[in-house]
Amino acid sequence: MDITIDTTRALAQHTTGHPHHIVVVGGGAGGLELVTRLGNQLGKDGRARVTLVDKEATHIWKPLLHEVAAGSMDPHAHQLEYIAQARWHHFEFQQGEMLDLDRVNKTLTVAAILDEEKHPVLPERKIPYDTLIIAIGSVTNFFGVPGAAEHAMAIDTVNQAEQVRRRILAACMRAQNRLAESGGQQMQKVNLVIIGGGATGVELAAELRNTAQVLAAYGLHKLNPQRDIRITLVEAGPRILPPLPERIAVDTTRLLGALKVEVITGDSVVDVRPDAVLTRSGRQLPSDLTVWAGGIKVPAILGQVGLPTNPLGQVIVSPTLQTITDPDIFALGDCASCPWPATGKSVPPRAQAAHQQASLLTDSMKRRLTGRSLPTFTYRDHGSLISLGHFETVGNLMGRLVGRSVKIQGFLARLLYLSLYRHHQVALHGFLRMAVDAFAQWLRRRTSPRVKLH
Repeated sequence: MDITIDTTRALAQHTTGHPHHIVVVGGGAGGLELVTRLGNQLGKDGRARVTLVDKEATHIWKPLLHEVAAGSMDPHAHQLEYIAQARWHHFEFQQGEMLDLDRVNKTLTVAAILDEEKHPVLPERKIPYDTLIIAIGSVTNFFGVPGAAEHAMAIDTVNQAEQVRRRILAACMRAQNRLAESGGQQMQKVNLVIIGGGATGVELAAELRNTAQVLAAYGLHKLNPQRDIRITLVEAGPRILPPLPERIAVDTTRLLGALKVEVITGDSVVDVRPDAVLTRSGRQLPSDLTVWAGGIKVPAILGQVGLPTNPLGQVIVSPTLQTITDPDIFALGDCASCPWPATGKSVPPRAQAAHQQASLLTDSMKRRLTGRSLPTFTYRDHGSLISLGHFETVGNLMGRLVGRSVKIQGFLARLLYLSLYRHHQVALHGFLRMAVDAFAQWLRRRTSPRVKLH
């Protein structure tokens, strides 16, 4: 790849009298932080035209979705409308799903938007670009397990998370009704099965235990929240939380056990039925609700438009985050396969990686407009944190400051976990607005139930 030729061409486009058009597809953590910075630094003074494309109308930080699914977070209090963010930060927003890519004519095809009656609100459109940055994230990977896509629920979006919450509430109320019909003689159980022992599955299991306790406290059911609401976490690997140090996994397993969450490891799921989950060892786990948190993949569109992808569907990029076949197209976040020379692997699909890549690409776009060479990405792993709701937070810190992996737990870990979201808000709104928003949410929690009850 000849970066010098690439940046010279970008400079030539910029000097034709038309602002260089940067199009970012995907308004997740990395994509929205990137367009916000680019809008403030390049769009505001007209040095570039910045456009965000996303199929949804609103943004929510994806690591919060397990809390939405458990009902412990009201998504409407945390969602951000893209069109408002665009107005405040000098970029444009185009709603629609990416359908096609014409690399010769440098245009992106975006799907039509339909209303609830399936009438077109916005037509299918073609959006020209000078630089295209793909940040479409990832979706749940069911790995072809029979019945998984039909009977297990994913939590990739707010709507999916809200559907999980409603089904949990309905399952508890049905069990309560059956208990009343039997005169209290026939005990009823609610069985919740979570497939996948990564961060999402573990955090969801703990939040669901909290939900069960709160629902009982508000009288929505007379079930014993620990004895009669059974939560099972199934992990195919030898332990939960594979990316984290083993001592963190051991401690988290012990904490889940104290919450009466059954943890099954070393046993993969082979079939998902409407009322049960079957494992390779022969277990048949009854299930009123099955949630799949067992892996991710990238939407198939990237492979369909001729970009180079790996077996997971991620776009293969160079250390500058440019695709290896087209220097005018960049990718970041979960959908990008970026080399991590320190390990010989690719950069892991984490929010901290997307945040770091968004910072780098902000500098890259400014350099690109002036014909300078592009910087290369170096991933810095700062560790991982796992929240078990208000019960506990555990994790490890890494980096130059500590020099090695250090386990943290309790109040400090919880404080750092909460700071991750606040750091994201600072990137989108600035410190002052983040502080005001945090105070407003604190007041709301003092006057609202801890779990959404309807």
